[in-house]
Amino acid sequence: MPDQSPSTASSASEQMDEQLVAYLDGRLDAEAARQVEQRLAAEEPVRRRLQQLAQSWDLLDQLPRSTVDENFTHTTVRIVALAAEEEVNEQESHQARRRRVRWVAGAAAVVAAAVCGFAIVSHVRPDPNEQLLTDLPVIENVDQYRHAEDIDFLRKLHDEGLFPEESGDAP
Repeated sequence: MPDQSPSTASSASEQMDEQLVAYLDGRLDAEAARQVEQRLAAEEPVRRRLQQLAQSWDLLDQLPRSTVDENFTHTTVRIVALAAEEEVNEQESHQARRRRVRWVAGAAAVVAAAVCGFAIVSHVRPDPNEQLLTDLPVIENVDQYRHAEDIDFLRKLHDEGLFPEESGDAP
């Protein structure tokens, strides 16, 4: 027999055991049964293993049979039903949680887009009140400026120091 790795030998042994159990149960087709019988006739270890399995089978038949009442069946069905219900509830809560996360993420995306849009528009578009704020000192004194003939006259008066200094915004 060639050298085999432990996993290969274990796998081959498991396959042989499966074939021998199927042979004992009568579940093999004619060709497979014939192959097992040929190995039994030719190999002593296979015959010993079949004998061990047959003895194990006989010992299992000698064990007392346990009886199961109707209560056991109802309890088992109830346990399975509760487990299934719990699984369904868990899936539903998971789906609801995912829906909420999607809604929150969508709302956050809308708010972020609105903030970005506002920031871009306010940065790009000039503020119409900016010029009014710059011209506020002139607008506040427009009635006084109407009596002047022209702007050069007002500048001369300013240069003479006739206007009191209210703030640094004077023309």
